[in-house]
Amino acid sequence: MYDIQKANMWKRISAYIFDAILTVIAAVGAAFVLSLLFGYGSQADKRDALRVQYETNYGVEFDITQTEYEEFSEEEKKNFDDAYLAFITDPQVNRLDILLINITLSITALGVLAAFVLFELIIPIRLGHGRTLGKKIFGIAVVRTDCVRMTSLQLLVRTILGKYTIETMLPIMLVLMFLFGFTPLVCITGIALILLLQLIFIFTTRMHTPIHDMISGTVTVDMASQMIFESTEDMIEYRKRIHADEVRQSEYR
Repeated sequence: MYDIQKANMWKRISAYIFDAILTVIAAVGAAFVLSLLFGYGSQADKRDALRVQYETNYGVEFDITQTEYEEFSEEEKKNFDDAYLAFITDPQVNRLDILLINITLSITALGVLAAFVLFELIIPIRLGHGRTLGKKIFGIAVVRTDCVRMTSLQLLVRTILGKYTIETMLPIMLVLMFLFGFTPLVCITGIALILLLQLIFIFTTRMHTPIHDMISGTVTVDMASQMIFESTEDMIEYRKRIHADEVRQSEYR
């Protein structure tokens, strides 16, 4: 009978780190290009110009520490508060803030998506057996849990739904929401739940299966020692032959 030859944990970690470095570099590059296409810099410059205008009109600087603010006289504090309130309630500033938030979210989502499509989808399709560059270097592959070659649909689900959406973009978006002033408790709780779910799957399942493998029905195996079947029919035929051999051997005992 055949067994799943689970890839060594250190090989998996090494391949993950290698692929993560490439993905981050590609995502940053894609984000830079997208920022130029979306005109992020020009919109940010417009907001900065409005900030400078309010600072000049009121004779203040918004970029100060709490300690510096506490050292102001009551009159200076009132002038600063009036200037800041006027600035943040300016309709044009609000419009630019919303626009910059939307552009940031779009650039982040599309940049990371482009990197995942390249390194976790296109390259594995070309290399076969779900192998990224890191997996190829460290001799590991991805197969179905019955040791049959994974399908393109499984690779798509594993990459886009599992790795990109659940494991990467949800935490990133929650962090960005936190930075943009959304309720911290909701953001922190969301990230903690995703991390907890990942740890539960990895440490409680028999094959130490992460979320992306769980939802796609796949497992990471050692390429050199794992028998990978081309189809379900091949796997069934192999099992029949093994069973027949076991029966014959038992008859001779």
